Amino acid sequence: MAKSNPNDGARTAPEPADEGDSPQMASESAARSGVAASGSIDGGSTRTSDDSNARSTPSASAARSIGARKKQYVIAPRQSEGLQTLGLQPLQFSALEQALRNSADIEVVDKVGPKSVLGALADGMGGAQGVLVARMTEQKAGMLHQQGQGRLLVEPDQHLNLLDAQPRQPAMVTGVLPSGGPVLNVALRITAQDGSPVAEAEVSLFGSMLPASGISDANGEVTLSLFGETVQSVRGLYIKPKADYWSFYQRDPDIQSEQANVVALRALSDWPALSGFPHQRCYCWGQKAMRLDQLPGNYRGQGIKIAIIDSGAATTHDNLHGIRAGFDVLNKKTNPDGWEQDTLGHGTHCAGIIAAADIASGIRGFAPDAEVHACKLFPGGQISQLIDALEYCIDKQIDVVNLSLGGTEVSEALEQQIIRAKRAGIACIVAAGNSGGPVQYPASSPNVLAVAAVGKLDEFPADSYHAQTLSQNVDAYGYFTASFSCFGPQIGVCAPGVAILSCVPPNNFAVWDGTSMATPHVTGLAALTLAHHPDFQTAPYLGRGAERVERLFQLIRASARRVSQADQSHTGYGMPDVLLAVGLQTPALAQAVAPQQAGIIAPLVSNAAGLVASPITAMAANQAAALAYLGANTGGLYDPLAREAARAALAAYHGSWFHPPGTPPYNPIMW
Repeated sequence: MAKSNPNDGARTAPEPADEGDSPQMASESAARSGVAASGSIDGGSTRTSDDSNARSTPSASAARSIGARKKQYVIAPRQSEGLQTLGLQPLQFSALEQALRNSADIEVVDKVGPKSVLGALADGMGGAQGVLVARMTEQKAGMLHQQGQGRLLVEPDQHLNLLDAQPRQPAMVTGVLPSGGPVLNVALRITAQDGSPVAEAEVSLFGSMLPASGISDANGEVTLSLFGETVQSVRGLYIKPKADYWSFYQRDPDIQSEQANVVALRALSDWPALSGFPHQRCYCWGQKAMRLDQLPGNYRGQGIKIAIIDSGAATTHDNLHGIRAGFDVLNKKTNPDGWEQDTLGHGTHCAGIIAAADIASGIRGFAPDAEVHACKLFPGGQISQLIDALEYCIDKQIDVVNLSLGGTEVSEALEQQIIRAKRAGIACIVAAGNSGGPVQYPASSPNVLAVAAVGKLDEFPADSYHAQTLSQNVDAYGYFTASFSCFGPQIGVCAPGVAILSCVPPNNFAVWDGTSMATPHVTGLAALTLAHHPDFQTAPYLGRGAERVERLFQLIRASARRVSQADQSHTGYGMPDVLLAVGLQTPALAQAVAPQQAGIIAPLVSNAAGLVASPITAMAANQAAALAYLGANTGGLYDPLAREAARAALAAYHGSWFHPPGTPPYNPIMW
């Protein structure tokens, strides 16, 4: 959950200024430049006599009416060739800044600009003048925008999204809370398979109205109350452990109100592919799907700088001791080194996928020898702070930035900074979003690489919540587009984003879903490509610049192979391949050698484990038979989209645990 920001007071709204004390009207010539002649912003607002009396004569109980508070805005100069063509000169931003600071009813809370000479010389729209962050009324912001005559950006400093901590409500849930009637109290005890309690697990019950959620205590116990429900109307039970266990989801659970209901979670190491984990190091399924496990050991991302703009990174984790640099954007004036404190775990999870150390235990990241910078932006990050974080990246000459975040609206001020970063040679890899709708911003920007999420059938237990991500776009290898993943023409590539294992604080592991988890796969691959592909060892792509970034994006897209049966709006060019991206193989060779050497779909799980087994295990066990089967339908090519095999796999999953349309939609545990 988001906490109050301990900044220097910049994020805590002051008492509203008396708008009756607005500065005098500016001259017409000053208004055309957007700066008042007296050093104050043109215009003011009036108040009614009733409002004045209410302020000057408070009631005995000090009550007051609620109105709109001052809002925070990002103010930046807009510099473009189009404005110069119209004969408009660049805005004198320094004069505007002084006028804003002199205005009685505008509070300038921050200025974001270059942090060094290197940043000041960085090219881009808006130049090196920076942006201002100020609080004012909506009316005042509108007047300021109008006075700018198209040369000034005045945007709400919108909050960015990182995670949705609560599962989404099932279909047909209403927001109506009954004023009377029965209350269903359900006691639950969350344990491990051996009966030991699992504390700090998020537990949610869904009925036909409002859901109930809670956290298990030290004994693994939690009691939830549903108003207006009965045990027969409960539609779903969702349990998300903090770490080290698989999640659990049961549709139409058989619960009792008279006694405790016990749910025993599976340890991560109980899954066959993770046997011995974390004491024995493993490659996660997503890394294998992108063939990281086949990369020579000396390909480790040496010399590349990566920034993860997220919730920080817990360097207490054994796999993340190598992260030694960062910037706490939230607390830059009080504790800029607070980036090591990750209360959400999201940034730590992304960092593990990208750069977990290659040691004997845990996991290995894509680029363990890269220099990683953790920029802390959450909880509570806003557009202005993301602009500040990108300024840090420009100053530190970062090569690749991981952005597993998004906003509700497009920001032109942020876009100018993204362009500036690109011209400085910084490649931004951005998560597409988890709403299941159109690609969100900044992933929708043409100056970044947007990443969608895919999953694989045999990589999670059937009773885990990951099963709810399954879509019907399943290919012959079991790859499917994640139901939560945003889609659109902006998607560049897709990557593994379902049941992704990685690090969480303080020294644990968790399996999460989201385009947040897919994006670090591509970020890590981008670092390997920059470090080892021959194109970046000589001119013209040896030097930093936008051309270098575009060439990197081209190589990543060119390395991708199509997965799932969805169209390009869901998967882009497909899933990138590490060996192709670093130049060790050509596309022709990669097509001749199937990356899934085990067959069409590896056995999902053993029947002895009490879970579902693949219906085509026999065919998958024989590589020659699998190739012959596919060759008969594809003219001899090894086709991952063989429809009959895909239909067979999907039918098996439908029969046991596939969630058909109309049932509870997927919750993006993390984005």
